[in-house]
Amino acid sequence: MRTNTGLESPASAASAPRLLPGLAFAVAGAITFSGKAIIVKLAYRYGVDAVTLIMLRMLFALPFFAAMAWWASRGRPRLQPRDWLGVVGLGISGYYVSSFLDFVGLQYVTASLERLILYLTPTLVLLLGWLLHRKPFTRTQLAGMGISYAGVLLVFGHELGLQGEGTLFGATLIFISAVTYAIYLVCSGQLVQRLGSLRLVGLATSVACLCCIVQFLLLRPVGAALSVAPQVVWLSLLNATLCTAVPVLLVMMAIERIGPALSAQTGMVGPLSTIAMGALILGEPFTGWIVVGTALVIAGIFVFTRSGR
Repeated sequence: MRTNTGLESPASAASAPRLLPGLAFAVAGAITFSGKAIIVKLAYRYGVDAVTLIMLRMLFALPFFAAMAWWASRGRPRLQPRDWLGVVGLGISGYYVSSFLDFVGLQYVTASLERLILYLTPTLVLLLGWLLHRKPFTRTQLAGMGISYAGVLLVFGHELGLQGEGTLFGATLIFISAVTYAIYLVCSGQLVQRLGSLRLVGLATSVACLCCIVQFLLLRPVGAALSVAPQVVWLSLLNATLCTAVPVLLVMMAIERIGPALSAQTGMVGPLSTIAMGALILGEPFTGWIVVGTALVIAGIFVFTRSGR
């Protein structure tokens, strides 16, 4: 533990009275967010397409994110044209494109594989930082990356043998989804400093919500939203609240109490909860291959994040 440089370990950064509530918020945030893929897979069983499904989710989520942006903007200077340009660009790339590709990809792969692929985002951020800014990385980080990607490839190979070539298409879309979100994380640094994280997230996600609504209006008749099964509407509402808006608030409260490092490590329960819910709710296969692959991914990300902190 470092005491003279202003840096503290995650455990020391959180006081004892705040540790347990902070951990509870972090675990709850990871579990609720991981439920997104489960709800999407359930909704697909009612014959809805990705364009309509993501529109419903974003339509219900828009009021929450707009309120978040308004709350974080109180008493702050108005955005300059360059700020708006950055917000729109990040909202389109980091949330609209990423979310849409993720929704389409979930039509072809299990929720477990989707969560493991998205969990590689920290490694993609490092790779983009190296490509764009020549930021160095350590051998330990490379080892962590290798372990994680080996785990994903193990689960992918197993699923490819069970479900066929559609798995390759779906996994590719979800991996590109992770790349676009990593681009958002890498490119949002200056805007976060100027606007604040909560304001930027609220504004960028509001832009993404509007993009999904406009996409639906351009590609589908309005009546398509009215003809979906009632279960799809309720699942989309649940997705927008419990699995979209609520996790953002839970993770923010966790970071406030225990810091970002420990919050991120606690978030490792996300893939485990997705696999458990996939098996219990969706009836997805739960095999030794999935167990080993998930263990490799989590171990690799743990090594990766610990070495880079």
